[in-house]
Amino acid sequence: MTNLAGLPPRFLRTPEAADFLGLSSRTLEKHRTYGTGPAYRKLGGRVVYALDDLKAWADRGAVTSTSDPRGSVLPAKRHDAAAGQASRSRR
Repeated sequence: MTNLAGLPPRFLRTPEAADFLGLSSRTLEKHRTYGTGPAYRKLGGRVVYALDDLKAWADRGAVTSTSDPRGSVLPAKRHDAAAGQASRSRR
């Protein structure tokens, strides 16, 4: 990996950020919509991601074994408490 020390913060647009994470642009957009993705910034009308924010978000999902508790990176879908409780009460 390249050494980024001494360089100004680098910002990536959605397609570049998705490539960096190994996701599709659409998945990253869904994460942004549902609030489950990495921090982002709006510069004018453009959405950009800082490399440090992408790395930090990906690191939240780090585990060392399949028996470890799941990382804290949620799937790109709505995660509201009301919907979760309603689906559980129907069972």
